[in-house]
Amino acid sequence: MPVTVDSPVRIGKLAIGALGTLALALGTLQAVVEPSLPLLQSDLGIGPAQGSLIFITLLITGAVVAPIAGKLGDRYGGKRVLVILMAVVSAGGLLSSLAPNLPVLLLGQILQGAMVGALPLSFILVRKHLPPGQTQVAVGVVSGLFTGGGLVGMLIAGPIAEGLSRHWMFAIPTIAIIATTLIVSRLMPDDPPTESDSRIDWLGVILLSCTLVALVLGFMAITGGGLPPLAIGAVTLAVAALAAGWVAVERRVSSPMVDLRMLATPAMWSSCLVTLFMSLGLGMTVYLVPQLLSAPADEYGFGASSSDIGLFLVPATIAGVVAGTIAGIASRRFGPRAVIIAGTVVTAATLLFLASQHDAIWQMVVARALIGFAVSVSAVALLASTATAVAAKDTGIATSLLVVTRVVGVALGAQLGGVILGAGTDPVTDLPTETAFTTGFITAGVIAALSLLVVRAMKKGVRA
Repeated sequence: MPVTVDSPVRIGKLAIGALGTLALALGTLQAVVEPSLPLLQSDLGIGPAQGSLIFITLLITGAVVAPIAGKLGDRYGGKRVLVILMAVVSAGGLLSSLAPNLPVLLLGQILQGAMVGALPLSFILVRKHLPPGQTQVAVGVVSGLFTGGGLVGMLIAGPIAEGLSRHWMFAIPTIAIIATTLIVSRLMPDDPPTESDSRIDWLGVILLSCTLVALVLGFMAITGGGLPPLAIGAVTLAVAALAAGWVAVERRVSSPMVDLRMLATPAMWSSCLVTLFMSLGLGMTVYLVPQLLSAPADEYGFGASSSDIGLFLVPATIAGVVAGTIAGIASRRFGPRAVIIAGTVVTAATLLFLASQHDAIWQMVVARALIGFAVSVSAVALLASTATAVAAKDTGIATSLLVVTRVVGVALGAQLGGVILGAGTDPVTDLPTETAFTTGFITAGVIAALSLLVVRAMKKGVRA
């Protein structure tokens, strides 16, 4: 029989701490590649173009796995699916640590990409075992520690790879994941499935996965330039056809992967739109700020090296970690809607400030930290709001859709930033003009501000 949440088994701080520690280890494993990419390219004998495949592979896998993991968690129980998913991630981490060449490393990254599904599964667990107010705080803690893992990964990757080897920078976080998974399995009570009599909509799963892959790869191909208009039209039609096919299937099956009625509620579609707008603005910022910092100092930039840029971005990562906990507490105190509005206003205002004031490093560092904090606060508030606004049986799929929207939005935003700089490149110096950066920051600010038009549709209350 379906399980209700009237009398859930309550969990304590140790269980939440175990979930948070697991998120920290996952974030660390996810982040070790970026700062050590030059070393990986040299060790494996690959170029920058091949190196970028590592990030693309992880992104696509995460976008595909998250909604599937969320749906399976709703059906079979979050704890059960989380443990299985962590076994897949651990296998990927160990494979990456032993990889002798790029194909094996890519296979490891494909398996590691499943880690994105851990967030919606964690939200299922806290939703089932905590009351709404505590759920919002727990969501903030888990999200913040996942972001914190990114900071840890960026800081330890280089020293471990240079002091030991590139193999250990994958192995050490993987060992931590295995250990914390065992602890979570012991401390977290079982959560029986809420839809034990439903069937998995595998056709919907396949169509949604194909739509996400086609969207990301198609947008990258189009923004990369070189495609004739006919090819661009074909890519657009292919994505539209896949999306339409998925909607048609979801409307007809008895147990859809995503209940379109839930997706059509103001709480859900508004959260998805706000997440998309904020993620697009963040993605553009993530791309534009390092480009401006590395631009020649005799032009308009600062001539910063990769190591310098990494240090300049540390405050932004720390701000994202702090934002997770603050957002959970603030959402319980003031309501998610108020937190989202505040985060949106700060993000848009800071981006517009950058458009006019970007001639000092401190301006870049402070602005990037403010944006990282505001976007993270909004993202956690959106997740907390969604996790408590939908029915308990839809927690996994609803929050996973927001996670996917954010991942895809950041990727598309980065591509959009690249298009703007490419269009504003000076043919003489082969460098983007300062005006191109100004245009990019203004565009990002306007996109983020569009969230305010959508927030008004969000519900103020939550479902118990």
